[in-house]
Amino acid sequence: MTPRTPAVAGPDTTTLTLDERITGALVGAAVGDALGGPVEGWTPQQIAERHGGRVRGVVGPWHGDDWRTARPIAPYHKGDGHVTDDTLMTHALVRVYDTVRDHLDAYAVADHLVPDLMSRPRWIPELEAEALPLQRIFLAEKWIVTRLHYGHADPREAGSGNIVNCGAAMYMAPVGLVNAAHPRAAYAEALDVAGAHQSSYGREAAGVLAAAVAAACVPGATPSSVVDTCLALAKDGTRAAIEAVCEAASDHTDFESALAPLRAAVAPFDTVGPHYRDPSLGARRPSRLHAVEELPVALGMLLVAGGDYRHAVLGSVNYGRDCDSIATMSGAIAGALHGERAVPGEWAKTVADASRLDLHAPARTLAEVAREVFGRDTARRRAHESAFAALAGPR
Repeated sequence: MTPRTPAVAGPDTTTLTLDERITGALVGAAVGDALGGPVEGWTPQQIAERHGGRVRGVVGPWHGDDWRTARPIAPYHKGDGHVTDDTLMTHALVRVYDTVRDHLDAYAVADHLVPDLMSRPRWIPELEAEALPLQRIFLAEKWIVTRLHYGHADPREAGSGNIVNCGAAMYMAPVGLVNAAHPRAAYAEALDVAGAHQSSYGREAAGVLAAAVAAACVPGATPSSVVDTCLALAKDGTRAAIEAVCEAASDHTDFESALAPLRAAVAPFDTVGPHYRDPSLGARRPSRLHAVEELPVALGMLLVAGGDYRHAVLGSVNYGRDCDSIATMSGAIAGALHGERAVPGEWAKTVADASRLDLHAPARTLAEVAREVFGRDTARRRAHESAFAALAGPR
């Protein structure tokens, strides 16, 4: 990809610390999620009609005070700064890292993530109550509990048979952050973790999203370098979709003009079809030719915005369809590129207060874990170097 000038100059990406990038990614993802929640499932035209123009920040529920009973949203309070299941799952994965304090695999999902989802009540902003995360997450995520806890499936294969969607990709940012600046390792680890949840291009999207976040942590990274890394690692329809969407994005520097072109570019790879709430008969089935819509569009919006957090997230939100997940992904990548300072403080405070969440605590935890894991990796690498040198002998 050709390097682009950021729409708004951000912090010097060569000097940001690990802590700043992890905080930017996790806070940025949560804020993007909360901004996208209230307009999820609608078209850009419907969003503009409902809000009298484009969404420019935190907005209320689509159906106003009738959110408890209005279909198809009920009974979730989407809006007013409430995070959705994207953030709930992301924070749950951080807690798994906090427990394991090393790289994760599919067995970690079975041993730690599943018990967290089904046995430990937490405040669920959209329900305005304490509840088990299992009672909020979508059917594709409930599959993890069904297959692993009740079906006793091999964790490495448990994702097979699930609907293929972005459910695993939406919470894979922590994998990229633990493998900060090592995209290939992030890709491999995310594929292993996501095997318990997804198959086909849903699992592939999880690997590529983690790689994108890891690539964004490389000092001096740009939106173009992140996309180039994704294209180097992505396979099959996922790679083709990213290439098509990012090619379309290269003609735009404003999300308004990019909304329709990005949708047109991803449409041949998206199985859901033109009506998001009425999926086609071929929707969400395994395929080497197709891709989830959310990841390519998130990367496209990152390019359109020149890496600027606010522009990338607002473009993702106003795209509609599964825009909370799109904004979660673009927010995580832009946050990793530019750190927490790129995330508007008023948005972050509103989301933290409304969702009753400390958005910084997971970042502090993950930064500690990432340093521990790097130390373990260094020791393991040196042990391997020593053993291999003994085997190979002098050159």
